[in-house]
Formats: sequence, C-alpha cells, structure tokens
Amino acid sequence: MGGASPPDTSKTTKLERYNSYIRRVNSTKLLQASSKLLFRVTLLVALLLIFFFTLNYPPLSSSSDNNNHHIHATNNFLSSAFYGSGAAWEKQVRKSSTPRRPNGFSVLVTGAAGFVGSHCSLALKKRGDGVLGLDNFNSYYDPSLKRARQKLLKQHEIYVVEGDLNDSELLNKLFDIVPFSHVLHLAAQAGVRYAMQNPLSYVSSNIAGFVNLLEVAKAADPQPAIVWASSSSVYGLNTKVPFSETDRTDQPASLYAATKKAGEEIAHTYNHIYGLSLTGLRFFTVYGPWGRPDMAYFFFTKDILQGKGINVYRTPEDKEVARDFTYIDDIVKGCVGALDTAEKSTGSGGKKRAPAQLRVYNLGNTAPVTVGKLVGILESLLSVKAKKHVIKMPRNGDVPFTHANVSQAYRDFGYKPTTDLAAGLRKFVKWYLSYYGIESRVKKEFESNTNEHSD
Repeated sequence: MGGASPPDTSKTTKLERYNSYIRRVNSTKLLQASSKLLFRVTLLVALLLIFFFTLNYPPLSSSSDNNNHHIHATNNFLSSAFYGSGAAWEKQVRKSSTPRRPNGFSVLVTGAAGFVGSHCSLALKKRGDGVLGLDNFNSYYDPSLKRARQKLLKQHEIYVVEGDLNDSELLNKLFDIVPFSHVLHLAAQAGVRYAMQNPLSYVSSNIAGFVNLLEVAKAADPQPAIVWASSSSVYGLNTKVPFSETDRTDQPASLYAATKKAGEEIAHTYNHIYGLSLTGLRFFTVYGPWGRPDMAYFFFTKDILQGKGINVYRTPEDKEVARDFTYIDDIVKGCVGALDTAEKSTGSGGKKRAPAQLRVYNLGNTAPVTVGKLVGILESLLSVKAKKHVIKMPRNGDVPFTHANVSQAYRDFGYKPTTDLAAGLRKFVKWYLSYYGIESRVKKEFESNTNEHSD
C-alpha cells in the first residue's frame, strides 16, 4: 500500500514570493513618488519664501560689492513684477505725486531717503507740490538712518518707492502712471575715498543709472525738466579761487569726481540730441541735521563723544585743509530755486523740437573754513576736548580746499546762503544728541552753551 503523496506547495510558495516582490516594488515606487512629491513641495515652499522675503526685505546694497549687485538685479525684476500689478501701489504713487497747490509741480525725487533728497522732498511737499521718492536703500552707510528719513517723509504723505535707477521697467512704469513735470535727481554713489574700495559702484550709479533715467525721461510725454546733483569735486586740482562755473574741470582727483564730470557731459548730450532741460548743481560740502555719517563733521562728533582720536589732515605743503561747508537749508533753497527757474524740455516722442535749457551752478557758502576750526566749534558745542592726530593728507582723492563763487545762482534764482558754520553745527549737534539719545549730561551742557550763545 503506497503512502499518500505530499501536496505540491511549490506553486503556492512561488506565488507568495511573487506577490511579496510586487508589494515591495509597489511600496518602493510609492516611497519614491512620495519623496519626489515631498521634495517638490519643499522646493516650492522654499521658492515662495525666498520670493516673499526678496519683495519685503530687499537687499540693502546694490553697490557695496559686486555680489550684491547681482542679487539686486534679481530684486529689480521681482520688484517690477510685483509692484506693477498692484492697484494699491499705483494709488499710493499717484496720491504722493499729485500737487495740492494750483500749477504745482509733480516731482520725482531720486535718492529721496538720502540727506539732501529727504530735505528737498519735505520742502517741496510743504509748499504744495506733489513728490514721489525713489531710493534703493543701499548700505554704503547705515540704512537705518535712511529708513528713519523714509518714516519722516511718510508722516508728511510722501511715498518712497524702493527701487534702483538701473531698473528700466520700474522707471518706465512710474512715468506711465505719473506725468512728472520735474525730476530732482539726487541719487548717486557718494564719497571720495570709498571709490578706491568699490570703483564699479560709482559707474553703476553715477553713470549707468543717470543714463537710464535720461533714457526714460527723453521718451516720456511730457518730457520733464531735470535738476540733478553734480559736485564741487569736478573742480579737482583747480587752483584758481573762488571756483567759478567757467573754470576748467578736466582734472578730477577722484573717480567720484570723474563720474560727476562725466554726468555733466552726458547731460550736454541728452540736451543737445533730445531737447531735455537739464540743470546741474555743484554742491559744496553739505552738512546739517539728518546728514551723512561718512562726512567728517558727523564722524568727528561721534568720535569726540566716544573719546576716540580723530585725524585732522594737513596738505603735503603743510597747510590746513579747508572746505566751503554749506548748510542743508541753503542747499534746499538752491535746489528749489533751480526747479522754479527750470524751463520745460522741448522734445516729444524722443525727438528734439527746439533748443532746450542747459545750466550748471555752484551751490556753496562762499566762506571756506579750516578743518581745525570745524573741530574747535564741535569741541565748544560738545564741551569735550578732541584727541587730535594731525597727519599729512593721503592720496585718496581728497582735495586741499574748496571755495564757491555763487554769483550765477544768485543772479538767476536769488541763491544767497545765510547760515554760517557755527550756527549750522549747533543745529546739527542738537539733532545728533536727540536722534542717538546721548546721555542728558552732554545735552544739559549743550543747552547751557546754546543759551549762552543766544544771549
């Protein structure tokens, strides 16, 4: 009798193995698909976050180094794309630009969060003109000071568009929205010494940025009249004093000066070909409240209060360095006077129809003061003795002296500076102590000094 044969399980085992294999394959595929999906979702969220932060917290510098310049170019594209579609943004732009007085100007102020730009914007707004600001808030000096100026402008219903001069799309959009009667072009890469560290930032702002603005303005309808900031530095190694507008300006001592001189030649070209009305203003060492921290009077005040030593330069011939220090309120009067006497541009559709106005003026104080005397006034106001290091002036682009002849500006729009250095520095120090919250001891001494001076 044969035993019963065992059941054949090989087929069942193979089937189970196959099913197990299929489950593993499907499970792996599902895991891979999930991972891909998770990766894509994460990437999308990351891109959205980057997009959001780029729009709301744009790079602080477009010019302090080359890497930042590339980042800012991306930001220009994003800002144009974002702002351009916003009805609320357009409404802000229109409201800020609309004049409140009959026949009032509609002025685009570039560099509006800067020192001169913020003061001029306030002066124009207060008299009833429409003012729209443009600023890139770069980090050449402390951007928080620019933000504080922006806050001050906002309190007076002046809107500052955050954008760059080299962003053609943004500029075109602004001119599409607003028929500007005037442009007050004050945006620039400033500073003589910084040009040795970052030369390309000067070319990007002072030459390329200016050309970009002129390109947009020439095609605008109507073409605006343009008043812009040149510089006393264009006189360079000129030794004839006082400096007059007819003096030679072909010996710049710094790249900054060279870019400003280039600006004057570029202005001539756009006036000649396209009929743009252009007025260049050669500012002489502007100082005052809300000033620039890279200027000597500002960092001398800071260093004297902190007990740090300060460098006081003498020329290679062992003479004192002197500057024609000009108080901000006098400069503002000059800028407004230039705007008020600027004739209309004569081009339309990008073509010149008739000769157009082309002017250049010195705006100075006409009374040079040595840096030693500047330090003496600050010592008196702060009741602190400065720790002075007298050294020879290095070859960094600075010139030994400046002295303005302002007779042309006086003749054409009544420019007459009225604030001497002691009075102007008193106002600056009062602002400085208040803005930086310096301890009351210094404030009390300052106030008692001020009262003595006013008696």
